[in-house]
Amino acid sequence: MTSPAADLLEVMRTTTRAAAAVEVQRLRAVIDWCVLHATDDEAEASFGDHGIPLAGDGAPWVSEFAVMELGAALGMSTDSAKRYVGAALEVRYRLPRVWARVEAMELPFYKARWIAEHTMALPAAGAAYVDRMVGFVAHKVSFAEIERQIAAAKAQFDPEGAEKARREAADSRRLDVDKAHVSINGTVEVSGTLDYVDGLALDTALSHRAAELKAAGSEESLDVRRSIAAGDLARGYDSLPFDDAGEGGFETGLRPSSTTEVVVHVHEDLDGVGRLGNTRTPLLAETIREWCGRPDTRVIVKPVRDLSGHIHVAAYEIPDRLREQGELVDLTCVFPWCTRPAVRCDVDHAIPFAEGGPTCSCNTAPLCRGHHRLKTHGRWDYDVLDRGTYLWHSPLGHAYHRDHTGTTPLDSPTTVHEPHRRT
Repeated sequence: MTSPAADLLEVMRTTTRAAAAVEVQRLRAVIDWCVLHATDDEAEASFGDHGIPLAGDGAPWVSEFAVMELGAALGMSTDSAKRYVGAALEVRYRLPRVWARVEAMELPFYKARWIAEHTMALPAAGAAYVDRMVGFVAHKVSFAEIERQIAAAKAQFDPEGAEKARREAADSRRLDVDKAHVSINGTVEVSGTLDYVDGLALDTALSHRAAELKAAGSEESLDVRRSIAAGDLARGYDSLPFDDAGEGGFETGLRPSSTTEVVVHVHEDLDGVGRLGNTRTPLLAETIREWCGRPDTRVIVKPVRDLSGHIHVAAYEIPDRLREQGELVDLTCVFPWCTRPAVRCDVDHAIPFAEGGPTCSCNTAPLCRGHHRLKTHGRWDYDVLDRGTYLWHSPLGHAYHRDHTGTTPLDSPTTVHEPHRRT
């Protein structure tokens, strides 16, 4: 009689083996799909379908529309599907020893994929070298050892690329402000790599400015004052002068040399919460009020009274108010699993304007350029069920429900859906 602990371990071992078998089965199906849709057509990307290279030299090119269809079936965005398919093709066609380990369920695909993503830029001889050196031990050797073999292959088979990578690594300085992820309190993450001398200068300037703020009466912590100092330096504040008429303290009036402009959307249906620009990052009302009180910040409040309101115009051109409504409702391209920001998308007529489709809230939606081409030339189609809710149909008969909560695959209809037309 086995113990409950032993039974649980057996369940985990069994399901792990089953998951590995399913992953291999899916990889084989993906590769067969790519072979079925392999093409060397290099037509202009702006018109219709065309072949795209997803892996290194020697792997087949695949129809872009076929990859989009595959991504939808896999529950991935098109960009994620391209990376997944590219890794599968790289392993299958350029790393045969690694592929054999994957097929034998001795090497998990996530590790094979990591190898593939590092060999795609190598010439065929370089990829063969890596496959020969690590293929037989890839399932038990460390990532560090694999990386060393890949580096050796780059140096031997792609010396120009290796030198370019060395120069790029030697100049890896950067300073990033993560504007896409703003907290509800209005803060962002900043990270970077500086030259040591520049780093010392910045650290000294921040410390000096933080000391000035404290002397001026700030009761914030040192970390908070240093963060405020970074913004002050960016806006070009002068040093705080002493107030001779006072008691030796600093003047509290700050003199910015530049102004930061912030766009905030305020909706009637969002009680006490605003949204930052087109990211729609939520902001507390108190944060907005604090920004409005700063002399260095210009806050533009754009009221949007009713996101569910119906906008209709009698022309083909999309007016700004309709475009903005779509961006605020949908946030991203509305194709299944796509995450490209709506602000950088085309505005599509679900039913073409030339075929009677109106330019209005219930017949338009943001589509990124690639998925716009797919709908126009690839026989994909969607219905606008409600503002922000869409039912997509693929030419092979699959259906996907897309709304603000994400994408849900639906049971495949028994017949291939024909694109709807207004009668």
